[in-house]
Amino acid sequence: MQPPQPSNGTSAAASSPAPVLVDNRIALGEDAFHSMIAVERKRTERSRRPILLTLIDTGNCLSTQKNGKLLQKILTVLSAGTRETDIRGWYKDNCVIGVMFTEIPTELKQSIVSTMLTRVSSTLRDNLSAEQFSNINISCHLFPDEWDHELSRRPSNPTLYPDLSRREQGNKLSAAAKRGMDIAGSLLALMLLSPLFLFISVAIKFTSNGPVFFRQERVGRYGRPFVFLKFRSMHADNDSTVHKEWFARYVVGQEKQRPSKRTGVYKMTDDPRITPFGRFLRRSSLDELPQFINVLKGEMSLVGPRPPIPYEVDAYQIWHRSRILEAKPGITGLWQVTARSRVTFDEMVRLDLRYARSWSLWLDVKILLQTPRAVLLGDGAY
Repeated sequence: MQPPQPSNGTSAAASSPAPVLVDNRIALGEDAFHSMIAVERKRTERSRRPILLTLIDTGNCLSTQKNGKLLQKILTVLSAGTRETDIRGWYKDNCVIGVMFTEIPTELKQSIVSTMLTRVSSTLRDNLSAEQFSNINISCHLFPDEWDHELSRRPSNPTLYPDLSRREQGNKLSAAAKRGMDIAGSLLALMLLSPLFLFISVAIKFTSNGPVFFRQERVGRYGRPFVFLKFRSMHADNDSTVHKEWFARYVVGQEKQRPSKRTGVYKMTDDPRITPFGRFLRRSSLDELPQFINVLKGEMSLVGPRPPIPYEVDAYQIWHRSRILEAKPGITGLWQVTARSRVTFDEMVRLDLRYARSWSLWLDVKILLQTPRAVLLGDGAY
């Protein structure tokens, strides 16, 4: 597969070096190379054949003639040592050169990083002076990347998602406005609803044994864990095994029993762990109110995908992970106000991704305005 050249007349050409030819092979500009990383990630999600991103960092982003010659020499060396299907380009303008080794056999996944690191290092060492080689840093990044389970965290490697980083950089003003709306909205809700908080707290204590709040580790954006708050709707010290097993079947479409309108996508129907008063809290979505505290702390947003439990992330397919990479989790979201009947897990993820990729402040406002109706109808209540 010969990597495509960026189309003429795009803004990418203005902000990145133009594609250059090295031994009649293309080295893409920064924007085009970042776009190709995103394309290859999606291809891997379907094929499950890993890709390896190797970065050669020269240590300084200088436009001096000396640095330019070094970069050109590195490009020439890499061009001679890569396949036609591998993709070369600027990961960072005139500073970091990237090579994507595509269509890696799955059986080589465990050894490919050390193998390619040794291979690239040896090739460059043989073709560069000792001084030149000492000034560069080589790193390898495999996709799908491993998510750490031992620490109960699921961090993704941001190096493999430069397109998301660029999107964030380009939306700083909008992101600040969204955060401002989150702070103002959560503060207003906590003040206005404080009498209701008191009533629910007393009712929980009188109707069942255990704490008022239910605290649970959830996975936030980029895999960052945080303590998720809800009013307790279950019996204390309940066993999560039943839900864990149900979700593992549901996420792959093996669970025949779909969540009802009232219980939403994450909950089983007739969950035996729920208390009588807890059932009322869930049907009315009042158990979600403490999450305004999570919003105020910056762990969640008013609008966004629902934050998963770590064991739910364990069951995700590769492409499902995007729902916790592309947007901060929220109290309400697009699927809650649009999916008013049964939805599969894949359909829910697609709605989350549609929200993240078409996000605007006006979209958040529309979802917030539609949420009360969805709550009153019982749609999307967890």
